[in-house]
Amino acid sequence: MNSKPVTAARVLLGFVFFFFGLNGFLHFLPQPPLTGAAAQFMGGMAATRYFFPLMAGVQTLAGASLLARRFVPLALALLAPIIVNIVGFHLFVAPSGLPIALLVLALELYLAWSNRDVFRPMLAARPEFPPAPVAEARPAFAARVAR
Repeated sequence: MNSKPVTAARVLLGFVFFFFGLNGFLHFLPQPPLTGAAAQFMGGMAATRYFFPLMAGVQTLAGASLLARRFVPLALALLAPIIVNIVGFHLFVAPSGLPIALLVLALELYLAWSNRDVFRPMLAARPEFPPAPVAEARPAFAARVAR
């Protein structure tokens, strides 16, 4: 899809994740102090020592991919679980950021819908696979199997 709204959504979503993914590595935005359940949740993820770098890397690469218009369906698939967790966090733990989380979710859903032809085979209940190659078409393989 090359329509202007799709391009605008892709660039906006790409910028958001590229920017905040880089922030996960470079820490150029100050993190406000967290309290209560939000502090416990973030503290638990930070204690793993791998989660935040992994998430920042995925966000940065997926955001760059969306900005460059390369591997867009893959970037959307990688960002989907991150976005679900962002929405869940703001829905149940820290509601102050919910409007922005819902905007990001709307952009993701709009782009996924715009690329639905690419996702359709992945969502099939019974996928159709191409027919298996005939043994006669590959004589060397057929000779090895016959032994």
